[in-house]
Amino acid sequence: MSTVSTPRPHRPHRPRRAGRPGRPGRPTGGLARMEQRWGVLLALPVVLGFLVFTIGPMLASFVISLTDWTIGGEVNWVGLDNYRQMFGDDALFGTSLRVTLSYTLMAVPLTLAVGFGVAMLLNRDVRGRGLFRVLYYLPVLVPSVASAVLWTWVYNPEFGLLNQLLRGAGLPTSQWIYDADTALPSLAIMAAWGFGNAAVIFLAGLQGVPRHLYEAIEMDGGGPWAQFRYVTLPMMTPTIFYNLVMGLIATFQVFNEAYVMTQGGPDNATLFYNFYLYRTAFTEGRLGYASALAWVLFVVMVAVTALVFRSARRWVYYETGDGR
Repeated sequence: MSTVSTPRPHRPHRPRRAGRPGRPGRPTGGLARMEQRWGVLLALPVVLGFLVFTIGPMLASFVISLTDWTIGGEVNWVGLDNYRQMFGDDALFGTSLRVTLSYTLMAVPLTLAVGFGVAMLLNRDVRGRGLFRVLYYLPVLVPSVASAVLWTWVYNPEFGLLNQLLRGAGLPTSQWIYDADTALPSLAIMAAWGFGNAAVIFLAGLQGVPRHLYEAIEMDGGGPWAQFRYVTLPMMTPTIFYNLVMGLIATFQVFNEAYVMTQGGPDNATLFYNFYLYRTAFTEGRLGYASALAWVLFVVMVAVTALVFRSARRWVYYETGDGR
């Protein structure tokens, strides 16, 4: 007896999906390998530049910090002697670090406060707002050396602008940068003059605050102070945090003011860490010791930045996520 096979039902051909719905399909085979090679090739100049011009000099400076290399002299391996001398016998190291920290504590809060206040004024809908924004930003465009020369004249105790204004108002004058007690606060005031970058970033943050939050405060009977305390300030904490970190990094690297205006004086009152490092390396010629100073500055900056990031969990609020 012969058997008759039952034909299988016909199934329509379904095209293979190239990828997830709404997304282009992933390249396969030779096309994927070609894209990978092109990606590596295009990224290679940036990676090589970072390794050669950033990581390489950093590693070289660390090796140099373990030697007593001086300009024109022999290179001898001394291990950690430079660091021992720095923390044990070098009084100027502690002075420069203290001066830099004191300047940071004065200049950064002052610059943030002035920049935030000006940004709130520039955020108001007034006539000529664009012109005011340009005028307030102009000091940032002045080169730092030219700014230092200008402020040297402003702070001159004999014919400077500030003392002339004080004499005209019948107030006592000051020696400003020529007195050890007022030199550092004077430079902090000068730093606040360049608030333009912080003000621009604050202005961008203010324009991103949702309007309906202010309307909710108004409906509850709150005034301008309530709007600032419960809406503006919490919503601006991410912007404040960014400007704080950038300000800390900038003040730890201050150099031109001391080099042009005070040369670290009077009585080492403005001996900033960066200026002391420069003087050690290029005036005294002690490149090994200067490299050790640079690495200590790097560690201090990383530690301070890490502390600020850690503290941000308590006071920086975000509109998304869990609100903090």
